[in-house]
Amino acid sequence: MSRLGADYLHDFNRLAAFYNGNPADPAAWREAITRAQRHPRQREAVADVIAAQQRRRNAAPNAVTALAQLRDPQTVAVVTGQQAGLFGGPLYTLLKTVTAVRLAAHVRETHRVPAVAIFWADGEDHDWEEVRSCTVLDADTGPRAIALPASSDSARPVGRVTLDGTVETALADLKAALPSTEFTPRLLEDLARVYRPGVGMSAAFAAWIEALLGPLGLVVYESSDTATKPLVADLFAREITMAGASAQRAIKAGAALEAAGYHAQVTPAEGSLALFRLIEGREPIRVEGDTAVIGDTRQPLSELAARARTAPQEFSPNVLLRPLVQDTLFPTVAYVGGPGETAYFAQMKEIYAAHGVPMPLVAPRPTMTLLDANALKFLNRYEVPLEALRAQDESVLNELLEAALPPAVEASIESAMKALEERLAAVTSAVTMVDSTLEGAARSTLTRMQDDLKKLQAKVIHAAKKKDETLRRQFKNAQAQAFPGGVPQERVIGFVWFLNKYGPGLVERLCHEPPLDQPGHWVLTP
Repeated sequence: MSRLGADYLHDFNRLAAFYNGNPADPAAWREAITRAQRHPRQREAVADVIAAQQRRRNAAPNAVTALAQLRDPQTVAVVTGQQAGLFGGPLYTLLKTVTAVRLAAHVRETHRVPAVAIFWADGEDHDWEEVRSCTVLDADTGPRAIALPASSDSARPVGRVTLDGTVETALADLKAALPSTEFTPRLLEDLARVYRPGVGMSAAFAAWIEALLGPLGLVVYESSDTATKPLVADLFAREITMAGASAQRAIKAGAALEAAGYHAQVTPAEGSLALFRLIEGREPIRVEGDTAVIGDTRQPLSELAARARTAPQEFSPNVLLRPLVQDTLFPTVAYVGGPGETAYFAQMKEIYAAHGVPMPLVAPRPTMTLLDANALKFLNRYEVPLEALRAQDESVLNELLEAALPPAVEASIESAMKALEERLAAVTSAVTMVDSTLEGAARSTLTRMQDDLKKLQAKVIHAAKKKDETLRRQFKNAQAQAFPGGVPQERVIGFVWFLNKYGPGLVERLCHEPPLDQPGHWVLTP
C-alpha cells in the first residue's frame, strides 16, 4: 500500500486538509449527511431515468423499493462504481459493492436517516483493452484469461460496444476453464442471460451486478444513459467557462501532496478541461485564451459552453469531473473507493468547492484475500506470512523443505550404522575365539542388521520425499490463489471464479465480514 493509503487508514490527521471529513469519525458522517440533504438535486428526474433502466433489466423488487426511497428529500446515498468489465471484473468490484450496501445499512441504523447504496456502472470509459477480459484460475490453479476480441476503435466508449457472437465463445471458454462445482451450471446460466449477443457491454455489466446485489437493495445506474445528461448540463457549461481552472486546482493539490511526502495520483495538463467532447470518439478539450481547441477544431469557449447546455449528450467528464457528475445527480454521503480512487479525491476538494457541489466522505473499501481451507491451513501450520507468497520464486518453499527432514534423523542413522559395524566386529572377534567357524555366522548377522537399517533409512527418505511433494503442492496452491502472477488476488481474479467455487453464499458472507470499523488487509476462508 502507498504511504497515502496507509496514512488515510491509520493517521488521517496528516491528510485531513485534502478531504472533507474522516470516515472513521461519526461526527463527519453526520456533517456529510446534512450537506447531502441540503444540496438541491433533481431527484425525481434522476429516479425516473433509473426506473426505466430497472424495467429494462427486470430489477429485483428490493432494488425497485430502494430507488423509490431515493425520491425522498431526506434520503442519502452511499455510492461506488466500476468500469464495465467482462463478467463483472475482478474481485475488488464485488468487495466495493458489498461495502456500499453495508455502509448504507449502517447509516440507516446509526444515524436514523433513509440511505440507499448506488452502483455507478461506468460505460463512458474508452479503455476496451482493460475491460474486455476476465481472469480465472483453472483446475491446476493456473491463471486463464477469458477475453472478447480486441477493438480497432480505441476511441469508442465501452457503453457504445454491442456484444456479438464472440461473447458466446467467451462463455464457452469460461466453462472450459472453470473447475466444475455444484455451482457451475447455475452460474453459467445466469451469465448467459445477461451476456448475450445484441446487448451492450455496459448494459450486460449493469444487469449482472444487479442480479447479484439488487436483492440486497442495490440501485444500479448505467452512466452511459444520455437521459441524465441534461441534469448535469450546467456542470458541463460551468467547467467550460472556468477555462481550465479544475486542472489548475488539481495540479496545485498534487504539488501540496508531494510537498507533504505523498504522491499526485493525477497530473492534468495545464489548460485542459475536465471534459471530453463526444463526436466519433472521446476528444480532449484544451483552452487557449478564450478559445477551446478540440483536435484540429477551434471554437470560442462561450459557444462551447452554450452547446454543453443544449446538447450535453455530446460531452463526457474525465476523471476529475466524473465524481462531481455523480454527486450532482445523487445525494452522496460517502463514496466507497480503492486506494487509487482515494488518492484521486485528495486532489479534488477545491474542485468541488469551485463548482458548489458538496464533497462526500471517501470510505476505503476493505482489501481482502479469499483462500480455501487447505491454503489457510498451510499458512498457519508453517507460519508463512501471506506477503511471503508474492515473490514468484520458491525461496519460501526451499526453506520449508530444508526444515522438513531434521538433520538428527540422517545423523542418527549414520551413527547407528557405524556403531553396528564396531560392535559386530567386536562380537566377531570374540566368537571366533570360541569357534572359528562362527565368523561367517557373525558376518551374516552384521549384513542382515545393516540391511534392516538401510531399509529403515529408505523408508525415512521415501516419507521425506512424499512430504516434500505434499508441501510443494500446498505451497503452489496457496501462492496461486493469493498472488496469481505476483499480483494481489483481488486485483486480477474475476469474482465469477469465487462464485463458482463458493456459491452465492459468498455474497452473504461478505455482507457480514470483515468488520467495517477495522481497517487492514483481511484473509477470509468462505
